[in-house]
Amino acid sequence: MQLPVCATALIEVVKITALPAGRGAPCPGEVVARWAGSEATDALALLGSLPGSGQHRCGFAPGWGVRAYEDSLELVLFEAAFCFNCHEVRMHGPVVPPGLATQFFDADAPEARALLDLFRASARR
Repeated sequence: MQLPVCATALIEVVKITALPAGRGAPCPGEVVARWAGSEATDALALLGSLPGSGQHRCGFAPGWGVRAYEDSLELVLFEAAFCFNCHEVRMHGPVVPPGLATQFFDADAPEARALLDLFRASARR
């Protein structure tokens, strides 16, 4: 998966509870974790390591998302919503070029399973 180039200070993990109101709208849900420092760096590395995939059809029902913040923690640099059923991730935000807005990842790859495990473990904390 390709990530936008930006300096990320904090990542929020969101357990998505409903579909976004539209493309580019924030994902509604509960923030279950906040990662900073090495946790944020490790999470970005894991996201960047997700192998690509072809498109699958499910209607896009994301269960998890992340929000990346810059140093002042006021500006959301990007938000990404992950659907592990159709293997799609949708991103939006001021640092996301149009070519990265919709991507497909191999949800069965070890990296994707590790990401899903990390999301689930964050929700149990």
